[in-house]
Amino acid sequence: MTQRIGALRAASIGISGLLLIALSGCSSVQYSALEKVGIHKRDLLVDNVEDARDAQTETSEQLVTAYEELKALIGFEGGELEEKYERLSKEVERSQDATDELDEQLSDIDRISEDLFEEWEAELDLYNSASLRADQQQKLTVARRQFSTMRGRMQKARNRVDPVMAVLNDNVLFLKHSLNAQALAALRGQAAVLEGQIDALIRDMQAAIEEADAFIARMRGS
Repeated sequence: MTQRIGALRAASIGISGLLLIALSGCSSVQYSALEKVGIHKRDLLVDNVEDARDAQTETSEQLVTAYEELKALIGFEGGELEEKYERLSKEVERSQDATDELDEQLSDIDRISEDLFEEWEAELDLYNSASLRADQQQKLTVARRQFSTMRGRMQKARNRVDPVMAVLNDNVLFLKHSLNAQALAALRGQAAVLEGQIDALIRDMQAAIEEADAFIARMRGS
């Protein structure tokens, strides 16, 4: 499904524009326009889950990079501190950008999943066949449960980000006007605290990524 969406994006600027609009705030009119070119809410949800999974990977890797820069700076002895501080500051800014992108992707998932499940629920009343209706009701129930599990793991991982960002931001701010050996010595304990937070974040991010992959596979196979 995602490959088909990618091909449509490349083939037509107009369709790409519609898709971008849909991902940022879908209305029934925009959904209808996308469905006319073969892109349905299920396709959009799978596409967005993939994007959120990738954003989680990017956020996790970026935070690890920022942590490593902080650790290197705190342990640095001699030489020019300003250059290392600027590298740390830049990586922390990039970490915030990655976090903001992840939040946008998660918001898109919430919006599209709600629209998809509401549509699916409404369509149950259109069936004349009781057996077909029961089949779809069961699939909807399972899909909702699987989505809820995946989204919960994603949120748990996302919640790990803020404490890490808080430590990184505090350290950057602290060193801004006190970039010297004494200030670095005062922060030595921060690296150990951050290491534990980073380990927990990586663990929960990986669990969320694996759950996202499983959800994508199930949605494509159902």
